[in-house]
Amino acid sequence: MSLAVRTITTEEHRRFNAAQPSVSFLQTPAWGLVKSEWKAESVGWFDDNDPEGDPVGAGLVLYRQLPRVKKYLAYLPEGPTIDWLGGNLHTWLIPLAAHLRAAGAFGIRIGPPVVARRWGADTVKRAIADERITRLSEAVPDEVQHATTGLRQELRDLGWHPPSEDEGFAAGQPRFVFQLPVEGETPASLLAGMNQLWRRNIKKAEKLGVTVSQGTRDDLAAFHAVYVETAERDHFTARPLSYFETMWDALLAEDPDRIRLYLAHHEGDLVAATTWVRVGRHAWYSYGASSTAKREVRGSNAIQWQMICDALDAGASVYDLRGITEGLEGDDPHLGLIQFKVGTGGQAVEYLGEWDLPLNGLLYKAFDVYMKRR
Repeated sequence: MSLAVRTITTEEHRRFNAAQPSVSFLQTPAWGLVKSEWKAESVGWFDDNDPEGDPVGAGLVLYRQLPRVKKYLAYLPEGPTIDWLGGNLHTWLIPLAAHLRAAGAFGIRIGPPVVARRWGADTVKRAIADERITRLSEAVPDEVQHATTGLRQELRDLGWHPPSEDEGFAAGQPRFVFQLPVEGETPASLLAGMNQLWRRNIKKAEKLGVTVSQGTRDDLAAFHAVYVETAERDHFTARPLSYFETMWDALLAEDPDRIRLYLAHHEGDLVAATTWVRVGRHAWYSYGASSTAKREVRGSNAIQWQMICDALDAGASVYDLRGITEGLEGDDPHLGLIQFKVGTGGQAVEYLGEWDLPLNGLLYKAFDVYMKRR
């Protein structure tokens, strides 16, 4: 099969995504509107034998301009959506590179949405308890996708390479995430799969009268106030309220149930708030916040439980708690996050990670230096 890549309309891209079981929300046309500091383009792959037919693959390209030079890094976060494991990867990526080079790209970054390994909750817990294991990848996985070995080699043969960990732009999408499969489950079975602490906290929140409801756009300001409080407490940089308003408007315009806002209250006080995103059968916990006061009422557990149950009701096959890091040592600053997510009874998942193709080595290096200094 010979393929060609060309720009497609937003509507063509939406139709393609709607026909897939799931697509990363970072590969929806709406996400291009959220990332307003980037220029966005939807691209499609077309079979040369049926050039007027529907696209057989699609991707959202985000272009970041190098200062004072009309050249761009082309970034396809968690994409593109193509037949990654079907063989003949060159038929997909060579026309992509040609299209993006013509559009002014000096380099390309992609994030193949291909799972390489999985570790079940019990395996992760044993690894945390084993002092000989310092990183998740040192633990024997419960599942290995052997096809990814060949895929990695194909990418290297085509000139692609993973970004080094010390590159300034390496802070892209996480290679390791934590997911809770919900297909075929019931609320009772999901609750039974959680650890004792999660079950106890969910019941405690219910007993103390924590209520979880869905909010509207008008409630984003309340969410944002708690989110800023969380950012100050946990030492990360908060996004402005306008970012969430743009995200809300763009995602809802694409699908009336693409994004939800959840609010957990206790005696009238907002104690936790989260955003939930779904594309097809994949639901994500995307942003979360909790108040410093009243942490003992366990609003965070209550709101997660409601989102998990709603993902099940919406027909999702997986509830995605997003990124984790590999460190499992007792003094690792991110260990608590893994332990919190492991309590759901899900699994740690390693994706193939992000890969770069420099099209102009000098400009690619200059961009990396620029991103490190920002």
